[in-house]
Amino acid sequence: MKEEKSSEILKQVRKIEIKTRGLSSDIFAGHYHSAFKGRGMAFSEVREYRVGDDVRDIDWNVTARSNKPHIKVFEEERELTMMLMVDVSGSRGFGSTERIKKNLLTEIAAVLAFSASETGDKVGCILFSDRIEKFIPPKKGRSHILMIIRELIEFTPESRGTSLAEPVRYLTGALKKRGTAFLISDFLTTPADTTAFEESLRIASSKHDIVGIRLYDPREAELPDVGIVEMKDAESGAGVWVDTSSRAVREEYTAAWNQRTEEMERLLRRCRVDVATVATNEDYVKSLIKLFKRR
Repeated sequence: MKEEKSSEILKQVRKIEIKTRGLSSDIFAGHYHSAFKGRGMAFSEVREYRVGDDVRDIDWNVTARSNKPHIKVFEEERELTMMLMVDVSGSRGFGSTERIKKNLLTEIAAVLAFSASETGDKVGCILFSDRIEKFIPPKKGRSHILMIIRELIEFTPESRGTSLAEPVRYLTGALKKRGTAFLISDFLTTPADTTAFEESLRIASSKHDIVGIRLYDPREAELPDVGIVEMKDAESGAGVWVDTSSRAVREEYTAAWNQRTEEMERLLRRCRVDVATVATNEDYVKSLIKLFKRR
């Protein structure tokens, strides 16, 4: 049984690699480079000031010693680090279309990882629920990315809850140099954690380039009229019976969803974090390209 399971997982990994590596090579690598690589600047040298140089780059210590104005020269860093912060809580198993959230986040994480690899960056991964479930240190190479994909497919978390604050706090401590981090989640969490999330995100976004990838299923935004049904929370297990034939119930459900969405989007804007929203029945390629182009 173990051999059969291992063989099936390898097939899934290979299938995802073929699809997402092709997208990375043909579409995303260039967009990723222009959106993120140019933001990583490292000190190169000090030289004499020339007409047209930015006065904000003047090195006053060298200028004072030499009695001639000198400026600091920066160049694009050849190597950056990308961290994938991936939500592995219970809600990732939900899906009312052909693709559940878990499959969507795995594909998106793979595309981003291969895109970073194409430009020579290291890739690491933080798997989280309401705690840090696993940390995969940043490395280069195809085999490393395939290992990350395999973990996303077969990893079983200890908890089913969600804390967005936990991976962001962990990122701040784990990544010392400035890097790029993608928070891939459905962003469904508690009000208390939302407050902690904003506090930790403000700190992290001042040190790193953080981007949110928000996933959702159409049934989370709108209820169909299918009579009385039992709805269960995928994380807590709590259930409630709902009369979906009631128009008022359906409208209240959608209004609550829209309110939560707007509040989270405002929070991310306050913390200067760009975000792409992708539904399980949508083409994530268009959403990611649109995100990269507006940066």
